[in-house]
Amino acid sequence: MSIKNVDADKTLTPKGIETRQKLLRAAEEVIGKKGYFETSIVNISQQANVAQGTFYNYFPSKKDIFDELIRSYSRDLRSAIKEGMQNHTTYEEAQRNGFYAFFSWVKNHPNLYSIVQQAIVVDQELFRWYYGKLANGFLKSLAQGVEAGEFKDLDQETVAYCLMSIGQFLGMRWVYWEKKDVPEEAFDAAMALIFDGLKK
Repeated sequence: MSIKNVDADKTLTPKGIETRQKLLRAAEEVIGKKGYFETSIVNISQQANVAQGTFYNYFPSKKDIFDELIRSYSRDLRSAIKEGMQNHTTYEEAQRNGFYAFFSWVKNHPNLYSIVQQAIVVDQELFRWYYGKLANGFLKSLAQGVEAGEFKDLDQETVAYCLMSIGQFLGMRWVYWEKKDVPEEAFDAAMALIFDGLKK
């Protein structure tokens, strides 16, 4: 399967863009709560308050709207993390800011966890693509830190996936399950664990 990053909105009228976004928001809400296999196109259309036939003007199938949810999560989350990591004085600060940006973004998109985790059974290649894109961002930042002499030259792919797992489960523990910000002491403990291991 080829994962395409196509901005379908470019071919739509303003009203069409609005309707497509309504459908995506509805799919996010319904699939996040009911699950992919229990959700129907009728459910999504009703949640979006559009006719069922309107759905097919924008997405050929339920799988297509699910794929677009994962792709849009990937684009928007990586953009938020990249923005959060700007204006840093050290690569450690950049990583810390990236984690803050991730937790902030997840707080406003609570269905991220449910929907992305469902991808492992809906479409494993899409699931791997999603985490691969996140890992690539970590790899780039880690490589810069190593080149600057700030981080140890460890196997960077391993480190990238470890960092992702820390963010994933801290966010799940506090933001997703408790509906709270990650406590400062929890964040500081995670950062100490990371940077005591990474810094030279």
